[in-house]
Amino acid sequence: MTDAERLTRLEERYLHLQRHTQEQDKAMLELAEELARLKQELVLLRAQSGGSPGAGGDEAPADERPPHY
Repeated sequence: MTDAERLTRLEERYLHLQRHTQEQDKAMLELAEELARLKQELVLLRAQSGGSPGAGGDEAPADERPPHY
């Protein structure tokens, strides 16, 4: 293998790695945007359901008697 062939192969590998890095960066940006959107949606859903993450709006208090009593 001549030096020119070796250099050509190295350049091809380098370009492949550059392209792969750009694709990964794009995918990470898309995931970050989706995560931000989902966080905002979660905040809105929690606000609609009563605020606190553990509070269920349909649950009866522990000391309240069931309706069949």
